[in-house]
Amino acid sequence: MNLALLDPFAVASDFPETLTETLSYGYSTVVKFNRKGDYLASGLVDGTIVIVDKETNNTILILRDHVRAITSLSWSPCGRYLLSSSKDWKVNLWDLKTGRVIRFVVFDSPIWNCMMVPSHLYQFCAALVDDDPVFVDMEDEKNAKIIRLRTESIVDSAQVSTGGESDERESSVPTYKKRNLKKHMTLTCVHRHGERMVVNSGDKTLRQYKIGLDFCEFEMEQKYQDVVNKIQYNSVKFSHDSDYMCASTLGSTHDIYIWETKMGSLVKILEGSKEELIEVDWNYRCCCIAATGMDSGMIYLWSVVMPQKWSNLAPDFEEIEENIDYEEKEDEFDLIDSDRDSDRIDAEEQSDVDVITREEKDARGFPFIDSFVIETRLEDGHE
Repeated sequence: MNLALLDPFAVASDFPETLTETLSYGYSTVVKFNRKGDYLASGLVDGTIVIVDKETNNTILILRDHVRAITSLSWSPCGRYLLSSSKDWKVNLWDLKTGRVIRFVVFDSPIWNCMMVPSHLYQFCAALVDDDPVFVDMEDEKNAKIIRLRTESIVDSAQVSTGGESDERESSVPTYKKRNLKKHMTLTCVHRHGERMVVNSGDKTLRQYKIGLDFCEFEMEQKYQDVVNKIQYNSVKFSHDSDYMCASTLGSTHDIYIWETKMGSLVKILEGSKEELIEVDWNYRCCCIAATGMDSGMIYLWSVVMPQKWSNLAPDFEEIEENIDYEEKEDEFDLIDSDRDSDRIDAEEQSDVDVITREEKDARGFPFIDSFVIETRLEDGHE
């Protein structure tokens, strides 16, 4: 889209305002945008993972291996690999070039959440149901190394099923100091740069902490709660610079709340969904927020509606609200008879236009990044 036609205030918007799309690819339990923001991964209740092209909203890849509901998704920075966890006690690492699983780990309990280490493809952390969180290194295809992270203790790595013979090794885990956090903590979201953390507690309050350099010091900055409606928040997500934070809600309200994190003020409530919202994710490059519905499993997308300003093409162009009768001037549409004016116009039309060099930044001012392009695959396997 021509940037000259866009409203500059809409392009520079920090958060979306309008519900623009409602998508359905099955009952979705979790959604996750890749780093570039051009693909959306949706995990379904039957264990299927659907990759959607953000521009066309069409399905371009379907991944099948899990047999129960997907609980979390995590993209690699390059966009080629996807880490998934499920209630079938299994974590898969997918290669989206082939659409196949290249590593997997089976635990002794269901997985709440897993997150890939950005600097290492085969390392991830996982939160297990009724068990300690774990750190996993599955670089060795047959022997995955698992370290259980316990508070103020040193434990051995656990033996797990990895598709081959597992290797049980002793590993020294650093001692972790007890944090002064609430025991009724239900969900934690950490900003991608590790600067801030928000804790979603069972007392219907979001607590925002500033993280110290050694990750051992936490300073509470803000508290977020609705004292009138007593809303229970579900999924929480920071914006790219942690200046804003959004959260989906449970109960009577079906909205997404957006706060400004420095002052803790509520800046926007995204409305439009007709059901309670579960998972939420923020695509900051496209200024889009996605959420999944609890009843229907549909995906709701809030975006910025960018009206075109045709007056930017010419200073004397006047926009009108409705059609009016126009009287043309006597010489307005006359042919150009002057050879001088004709030569000037021909020279302007023959000027070189650079269509090869890519701009350094996109419309929102973010640097362009190279990302993996997923090949479209049909159900029968043909490209």
